[in-house]
Amino acid sequence: MQHILNFHRLFPLHWLSLLVVSLMTSLNPTLEINYHSNTSQDDISMLIDGGIVVTMDSVGTILDGGAVLIEDERIVDLLDAEMPRPEADTVIDATGHVVIPGLINTHGHAAMSLFRGLADDLPLQTWLNEYIFPAEAALVSPDFVYWGTLLSSIEMLKSGTTTFTDMYFFRDDVVRATTTAGIRVAAGPVAIGFPTPDFSTAEESLASAHEFMEQYQNHPLVIPSVSAHAIYTTPLDIIETAFRVAEKHRAVFQIHVLEDSTENTISRGANGMDVIDALMSIDALRPGTILAHSVFLSDDDIRHIAMTGAGIAHNPQSNLHLGVPGVAPIPAALKAGIPVGLGTDGPAANNNLDLFEEMNTAAKLQKLQHGDPSILSAETTFRMATMGGAQVLNMEKEIGSLEPGKHADIVLIDMQRAGLNPLYNVYSHLVYAVRGSDVSTVFVNGKKVVDQRKMTTVNEDEVISKSNSFSDQVQQVIAGLREPDGS
Repeated sequence: MQHILNFHRLFPLHWLSLLVVSLMTSLNPTLEINYHSNTSQDDISMLIDGGIVVTMDSVGTILDGGAVLIEDERIVDLLDAEMPRPEADTVIDATGHVVIPGLINTHGHAAMSLFRGLADDLPLQTWLNEYIFPAEAALVSPDFVYWGTLLSSIEMLKSGTTTFTDMYFFRDDVVRATTTAGIRVAAGPVAIGFPTPDFSTAEESLASAHEFMEQYQNHPLVIPSVSAHAIYTTPLDIIETAFRVAEKHRAVFQIHVLEDSTENTISRGANGMDVIDALMSIDALRPGTILAHSVFLSDDDIRHIAMTGAGIAHNPQSNLHLGVPGVAPIPAALKAGIPVGLGTDGPAANNNLDLFEEMNTAAKLQKLQHGDPSILSAETTFRMATMGGAQVLNMEKEIGSLEPGKHADIVLIDMQRAGLNPLYNVYSHLVYAVRGSDVSTVFVNGKKVVDQRKMTTVNEDEVISKSNSFSDQVQQVIAGLREPDGS
């Protein structure tokens, strides 16, 4: 086992940690979104005890046989194996498990689970323009978005993801699904330069955005977000308007960036500037701006992004699946100090939402690209899926690690499996051996949402049945799209 450090406490943290968090958040000058606990003497306490606790704090503390103490929705203490255990209302025996922070998926389109597998093995622009956009125009509705997002939420929770970002239509139905499932989501208005299923224009979408943003400003599971699809689909003035809405409400801002090699050419034609320069010209790069994909970044792009605090959502499996002819320069971005998280993209372009698979692919892809097995270590990769994702969302003081004061987003991985034994290096196992199916129990905000691989918040069989009911409609539309060329 690599470095296992003792967490010695000089002061009792039942009350002190919450005071510290309150002071930290009140002094925070960034655009970070903060949610405050209503902790009282009547809070429910829980102790997760006996596992290998991988904290992902700044020094990489690992507690073998450690414990995590939770009150209400927040972590209040960490204890090493030798420390006396406090009384708690509930004690969970984590022996034989690795205990990790909930994983953070920094880019996706959850409702597209209902399009999974319908148009594979196609170039990106063909896939988008000839299949996905027409299918969305014909099929996407509030009901479609609700059930598709709920289906994806189950998939993510059961594979250890506790927070995800979403860029999709019918934002109220996205949130209706995620709050039903009990997963944390960054979601909100979307701007794109053509009519969408929910709004006839981007201006209409943004004009009605403020009510949504204000409604969810202090929600325990919803992180307000505004998205502009991409420079190649959305005029720069609309992107700027979308960003200003995000800025006004201190919200996350999402945009697809340089996923395709033609984007700089398109941007020069439309705006007289490359993509990153265009976004800088409207001051859209700042902490909490998520640049999804970022495959074709130049050295100048990396240098400019590093000066702004904006982050990258790296989606290696989606990019490989769509045959994107490039590899995102993740080692260079990390070296420059850019926050980098991992994303699955939508389940129609991946085609799963398992962040453990994403970690495995991310690390190995860079090794292949650089001919260097050390270029992206397992620990660095796992950090991207946890604290890296929190930094991309500008929420590193709230989620991403197991530390006092943070939300109790916690995942237990069952290590009593043939493929996970013996254990020498926990990071190696987490990135190269563990799969989402090894997750046994998941907490979001201190609430158990997965218990021994079963959902506690929704009827999974019902969601699967309802989701399958959309398949006939999807197949009919896709058959119609394929008829002109006789394929």
